Amino acid sequence: MQRHWPQILPVIGAAALALALVMSQSATSDTANAPPLSPPAQGLRVYHLGHSLVGQDMPAMLEQLAQAQGLTGHHHNSQLGWGTPLRAHWEPDVEIGGFEAENDHPRFRPAHEAISSGEYDAVVLTEMVELRDAIRYHDSPRYLALWVEAARAANPDVRLYLYKTWHDLAHDEGWLPRLENDPTELWEAQLLASVWADPALGPLHVIPATGVLAELTRRLQAGETAPGLTRPEDLFRINPDGALDTMHLNDQGNYLIALTHFAVLYQQPAQGMPYALLTAAGEPMAPIAPEAAALLQEVVDAVLAVTPNTGLTPRAAR
Repeated sequence: MQRHWPQILPVIGAAALALALVMSQSATSDTANAPPLSPPAQGLRVYHLGHSLVGQDMPAMLEQLAQAQGLTGHHHNSQLGWGTPLRAHWEPDVEIGGFEAENDHPRFRPAHEAISSGEYDAVVLTEMVELRDAIRYHDSPRYLALWVEAARAANPDVRLYLYKTWHDLAHDEGWLPRLENDPTELWEAQLLASVWADPALGPLHVIPATGVLAELTRRLQAGETAPGLTRPEDLFRINPDGALDTMHLNDQGNYLIALTHFAVLYQQPAQGMPYALLTAAGEPMAPIAPEAAALLQEVVDAVLAVTPNTGLTPRAAR
């Protein structure tokens, strides 16, 4: 089922400046190799390679969102770790922290086996954070290129994405400044540019979780809130000792990231999507207020309307 995008651009009003900031921080260079893609006609087989900011729940929610739109062929597998760089996934002699815990589920499939099979329609890669450390100590550009090359060799038609994640909510440089600066200064200039510079690697698109989190943060700070969603902390998990986990998302946060993946992969709007889903364990996710779900969905659609390199044609340019 192909749904139509809402006509959001003429009516966003007070959000126009915030969206202009998203556009400026996501401005593509002339060398970007991320052309528009056609919307998938059926459910995708998706492979997620990353760490705990992918997790088990977010891909499970993504699968449910796809199936809710009749895309019953959507299926996913993954290989994860704790703070795992792409280098550790690639090199057999580099330890993957938390491998047993993160991959103890039915959707685990070893990364090299999965990628080399050529069975996936889309592969979503991400790098560890702190991203600066990944670039400095783990040769991120090289290993991103190696994974892209391997996936393209196994399936020339595969759709490849780099999932831009976030840093610590309590980072001393500030939550919002890092979200606004990292996409171009680190994700694009340091990682994507190395792949885009080699035509043999083919296109590499982005899933802009950073831009979505930045826009939501700006709206919350401007007083555009909803029940249970008044500050960025409301997206993050509470540890058993009652302390806030400033890296890992709760169900509401994972739902936001699943919406972002869905809207990019399927080129369909987030608005109107279901929000009472199950976790990977099959348990009902923590309830989200209808007003909060609507705000999250609107933010995803607004950001994708102006963000380049996702495979969608930014609607601001249409």
